[in-house]
Amino acid sequence: MKKFAIIIGLFGCIYFGFGQKVNSSNTAKEIANNTNKKKIPSNSSIIGKVLCGYQGWFNAQNDGADLGWKHYNGKQGFKPGSATIEYWPDVSEFDKDELYKTSFIHKDGKPAYVFSSANPKTVNRHFEWMKDYDIDGVFVQRFTTGFKNEKLKNNLNKVFDNCFIASKNNNRLISVMYDLSGSKSGDVVQNTINDWKHLVDSYQLNNPKTPNILTYKSKAVVAIWGVGFRNRDYTFENVIALIDFFKNDPVYGNCTVLLGVPTHWRELKNDANSDPKLHDVIKMADIVHPWTPMRYRDLAGVDKHKLEKIVKDKQWCDANNLLYMPVVFPGFSTGNLKDKPENFDIVPRLKGDFLWRQMYNAITADIQTIYVAMFDEIDEGTAIFKVSNNPPVGDTRFISYEEGVPSDYYLWLTGQAGKMLRKEIPLSESQPIYSKKK
Repeated sequence: MKKFAIIIGLFGCIYFGFGQKVNSSNTAKEIANNTNKKKIPSNSSIIGKVLCGYQGWFNAQNDGADLGWKHYNGKQGFKPGSATIEYWPDVSEFDKDELYKTSFIHKDGKPAYVFSSANPKTVNRHFEWMKDYDIDGVFVQRFTTGFKNEKLKNNLNKVFDNCFIASKNNNRLISVMYDLSGSKSGDVVQNTINDWKHLVDSYQLNNPKTPNILTYKSKAVVAIWGVGFRNRDYTFENVIALIDFFKNDPVYGNCTVLLGVPTHWRELKNDANSDPKLHDVIKMADIVHPWTPMRYRDLAGVDKHKLEKIVKDKQWCDANNLLYMPVVFPGFSTGNLKDKPENFDIVPRLKGDFLWRQMYNAITADIQTIYVAMFDEIDEGTAIFKVSNNPPVGDTRFISYEEGVPSDYYLWLTGQAGKMLRKEIPLSESQPIYSKKK
C-alpha cells in the first residue's frame, strides 16, 4: 500500500504527498478514497515510473517568441502543401487564448488551429492530461545547440518555466534532458554547465527534496542524450567532464546521471561508436537509456529486440550496478517531415498493439522504469497526446490514429502500462479494455 506524507497545517487542513489539500473534517476512509482517486505519486523515485519525453519545441506566429511556425514549417512555410507535422493536434478542448489560426482548412470549411509550447496555459493542459491518465511525468528536452541564439534560448527558458510550474500544479515529476546533438566539442561543456547553473539557481533542480523533481537513489536525475553515437563532433572527454560536474560539483552537483545512448551501445556497432571507451564512460553514470525509434517496425521486431537487446543490455547493466531504462514508442511517420509520401505511417501503430507489446516485453524482462518517446512529437509521428481525427484537408496529408481509436487512447494506454509496471493491474500481453475518461 502506498504511503503518503501527512502534514497538518495551521488552518486545520491536511496535505498529502505533493500538497494535495483535503478538508480535515473528512474521515480517514474518505481521505484514503480521495487520495487513491487523485493518484498522487507516493515518491519521486524513477523506480516504478513510466515517463515521457517532452519536446516543447512548437511555436506559432504571434505567440510572443518571435520564432514563427517553429517545428510546423515546411520548406515553403506553414501552409497547405508545406508542413513538417504528421498529425494535427487536437485542440478541441483549448480556450481561445491558446489557439493560433493557420491557413489550413477543415472539411467543413472552418479554419484549423494549432498550439504553441510557449503558451503556459497549453503546457499546463498537457500536464493535466498526464495527471488525468496517470502518466508519472516527463524529461523536458533542452537542445544545447540553441544556447547561442538569444531568441531560441529565451524560448527554451520560457518553455521550461511553463513545464516546471505545470508539473508542480499537477503533481507530476520532471527532469532535464540535455540533447547534445549538433553541438561542438569546443563549447558544449561550458554551455551546458552555464545553463544548468541558471536552472539550479532558478528552480533548485539538484535538490532531491524539491517535490516535483525526479530522483534515483535519493538524488535528482539529470540526463545527457546523444552519448556514443557515431559521427559526433563532441567527444567522450566532453561527456566525462559533464558527468563529473553533475555528480561532484559542490554547489550544482550531487545528481544522478542518465545517459541516452545508441541502440547498439553494448556491441559497439551500427549506430554506436566502435571505441570501447564508450563502456568506460557509461560505467561512470547511473542510468542507461538506449534509443530505439525506427530500430524495429513490427511486432516480430519488437520481440526480437527484447531477446537480443533488452535482456542482454539489462544483464550488462545489472553486472555494472546501473539502472536500465528502455525506450518505447507508439509508431513512426515522417511523410511530411522528409517530404516523402512513402514514409507516412512507416511504423504502424496497430491500434496500440505496437506500443503495448513493447511495454509488456520490457516489464516481463524485469525492467523497473520505462521511457516513452514522445509525449508531443507530432513531426515524427511518435506523439501520445491527443491528435485530431478531423485534420485539415487539401494539399497536405495528415494522418490520424487508426479508425476507431479515440484521440486520448495513447494517453490512456501509457497510463495503463504504468499500472502494469507497478502491478496495480494484471500483467497481460493483450491490451486492457479501453475505458473513456469521465
